[in-house]
Amino acid sequence: MPGRLEPPATVCVVRHGETDWNTAGILQGWIDVPLNDLGRRQAHALGDTLAGAGIVAVHTSPLLRCRATAEIVAARLGLPSPAVHDGLKERHFGIFQGIPKAELAEANPQLYQQILQRNPAGRFEEGEAMDEFATRVLEAILDLAAGHGGECLLVVTHGWAMDVVAREADGLPRHAILHVKPKNGECLWLEVAGRSMRRRAVPPRQCG
Repeated sequence: MPGRLEPPATVCVVRHGETDWNTAGILQGWIDVPLNDLGRRQAHALGDTLAGAGIVAVHTSPLLRCRATAEIVAARLGLPSPAVHDGLKERHFGIFQGIPKAELAEANPQLYQQILQRNPAGRFEEGEAMDEFATRVLEAILDLAAGHGGECLLVVTHGWAMDVVAREADGLPRHAILHVKPKNGECLWLEVAGRSMRRRAVPPRQCG
């Protein structure tokens, strides 16, 4: 008899809590920036929101703002320390990392507008190409979900990474302009089966 199809995994993808660079409008990329007080409160609130969802494991980008968010949530849910996955890192913004957007608006207005529009066509000198970045993030999500059919995972990542996931889950091309920026602590719920993912309209009451 053929084997049963594994049920889809449920993956909650969330953006890290706020940092001072978020409020100052500075491109962070791979630069390590800690959570601020509001970011820590957002992480605690996220843990409260996810209590009872049946999450069995927490995974995170290695960057400090994500790791701190993930650690707070995992502790609230009574789960082991988060597992780090390099594929969940933010896009590398090259020479523009650490530059305030106000300065970028003067130095490179076209790129500045592309950032505001969540337009993936923006190119970052000495940074990561969009296709390379998108493939990295999507492969990380698919790899983490593999073997977890019927279970619920939490993935803590970054704003641009969430854009990549949202396009894929909604069946949009990688070059689609989204216009809306994910908020700190915002969740995107997915069903992941095999090598495909789709958005869940509402989060589950209980995974499994």
